[in-house]
Amino acid sequence: MSQAAVDDLVALLDLEAIEVNLFRGVSPDVERQRVFGGQVAGQALVAAARTVDEGFAVHSLHAYFLRPGDASVPILYEVDRIRDGRSFVTRRVVAIQHGRAIFNVQASFHRPEHGFEHQAPMPADLPGPESLPDFRERWAPYAEVLGPAYDAERAIDTRHCDWSHSDRRRVLPPYQRVWLRADGRLPDDPVLHACIVTYASDMTLLDTALLPHGTDAFDPTIAMASLDHAMWFHRPFRADEWLLYDQDTPTASGGRGLARGSIFSASGDLAVSVVQEGLIRVAP
Repeated sequence: MSQAAVDDLVALLDLEAIEVNLFRGVSPDVERQRVFGGQVAGQALVAAARTVDEGFAVHSLHAYFLRPGDASVPILYEVDRIRDGRSFVTRRVVAIQHGRAIFNVQASFHRPEHGFEHQAPMPADLPGPESLPDFRERWAPYAEVLGPAYDAERAIDTRHCDWSHSDRRRVLPPYQRVWLRADGRLPDDPVLHACIVTYASDMTLLDTALLPHGTDAFDPTIAMASLDHAMWFHRPFRADEWLLYDQDTPTASGGRGLARGSIFSASGDLAVSVVQEGLIRVAP
């Protein structure tokens, strides 16, 4: 387990309050050209949740990635308290760097109620996560390309059920299933678990839109970036227990690709639904 990396991720999401409705976040000290989108989304959700009373849980968020983030400087998160109701609370958060918005999200929080229950079934007959290769085993053929990132401790353990890297330069079915979890123990705060899954939800989703095209993110002729990201939180879960991320891509066109995901607990409960559209540019 990578408890130290998980603790670092928890610290990354622990924003500094610098004024009423204003928070500051930092990026990890790694060599990245831009900030990882899941980090900004997770930190923005933390900022929103810090302004919400106890008894409310996030049930949805809708976000837009506006500009690449600069990993070398802090990010300011400005929270707009749009509405405080008896059952629902709504917040809008804008992430700012160099005086410009790089990301915004609107998040809604709901006081849990009783009601009807149904859900789509979890995919069956999949290999268990412990039987699948971890990140280092899976990416060993790309160790030289990944450089220091290959040997770095990883806070999120991801294990793919469907394809191996030797498959990626051929056309594949438009779906993938990935087991994931925080690779260490987390505190019991459910807000933190929601923020960790928000962070992790951006790690593999847009890549799904490349599967039907016989290529991958290492192709130097392809440029990819998240454009918008939506999540709905249905049922309680723990981000430090195995979750199945069932992802598919219904379409790609006009330089953009759409991907959808359903996140199930290991016991089969549908915990979270995710949809993302991303830029996928192919050089002439």
